[in-house]
Amino acid sequence: MPSPRHVWKRVCETVRLMVGIPDYDVYVDHRRTRHPNEPVMSYEEFFRERQRTRYGAGDGRINRCC
Repeated sequence: MPSPRHVWKRVCETVRLMVGIPDYDVYVDHRRTRHPNEPVMSYEEFFRERQRTRYGAGDGRINRCC
């Protein structure tokens, strides 16, 4: 059975994904394990990039379902 802390972390991750904000810690872990020689964005850079991707900032397109 998963620990309460693990369950809470998953709940937070799910909520962030529901509102369009992927988990920064998951991103950092992925970059460090899969792309160790490439730079990792700061949280601010990551957040701005996710917002641009979701709302299509700059090109006039909205990249979301609703």
